[in-house]
Amino acid sequence: MKSIDVTALGELLIDFTDSGLSPQGNPLMEANPGGAPCNVLAMLAKLGRKTAFIGKVGRDMFGRQLKEAVESAGIDTRNLLMDDEVHTTLAFVHKKADGDRDFSFYRDPGADIMLRAREVDGELIAASRIFHFGSLSLTHPEVREATHRAVALAKEHGCLISFDPNLREPLWRTLDEAREQIAWGLAQCDVLKISDNEIRWFTGKEDFDEGVHALREAFGIPLILLSKGPEGSSAYFGETRVDAAPFLMPDTIETTGAGDTFCACILNGVLENGLEPDEETLSAMLRFANAAAALVTTRKGALRVMPAPEEVEALLLSRRPGNP
Repeated sequence: MKSIDVTALGELLIDFTDSGLSPQGNPLMEANPGGAPCNVLAMLAKLGRKTAFIGKVGRDMFGRQLKEAVESAGIDTRNLLMDDEVHTTLAFVHKKADGDRDFSFYRDPGADIMLRAREVDGELIAASRIFHFGSLSLTHPEVREATHRAVALAKEHGCLISFDPNLREPLWRTLDEAREQIAWGLAQCDVLKISDNEIRWFTGKEDFDEGVHALREAFGIPLILLSKGPEGSSAYFGETRVDAAPFLMPDTIETTGAGDTFCACILNGVLENGLEPDEETLSAMLRFANAAAALVTTRKGALRVMPAPEEVEALLLSRRPGNP
């Protein structure tokens, strides 16, 4: 009997985001709990799912802050470890004029890359329905080995595998290495969440249908979700493609965590409907995921501010035909 809906492995870090200027004119930064895998779990927990995290932070003030934040989000932390020697990973997020983001990482070393294969809790994975991971746990050999072991255990115990490349170029020694490791992740997954810029980068195709076809041909991924920012999203399953319009919010602040929120809602839909949803179900999944992601863009941070299901439903209702 599977007692955990989704277990995720990967980075847990502090996202320092712009918070204005001090009286002296110096930039102020807010220390937000972050890291894509835990953002995904936090949204799933808001949707009533049982979740667990595998990763490592430093035994320092930021590590303690992160552990408290993850626990308060309702995520199982039995396999969240604390490193006595290496500090918690930090990321500084700079919002560009076009709304996109630049990242500066303090991570070489950072505690998240210190996770080792022997520290992965196999019983936790065995108890899970879905195992989720990204590419940031593939950037260094030792944490890569831990990720490989976790994926192997997930397959052995019949978990569905979910992957989000979440490309962060500054964290890779070369983009060729990034391509090689992301290809490994693509070869493992049943569910892929990928962004518009990532699919263009990986496949070299400007046309999204051609890019998805290339991924299907190379890796045989059953369900592919494509997030396109202000252009909405698409889902590909079998011969079916479903598109959903975005929910553009007038009070958007930043996009941090939007893709993770989208991914979580899709995984919730997979838990509800299985890996072979029909077109109507896929469409509903995409609309819900788009709405939830839009709400997150109106809030600073991500992990602590995921929307409740009723907030998402209210936004969906407000955008139906006949509503202003």
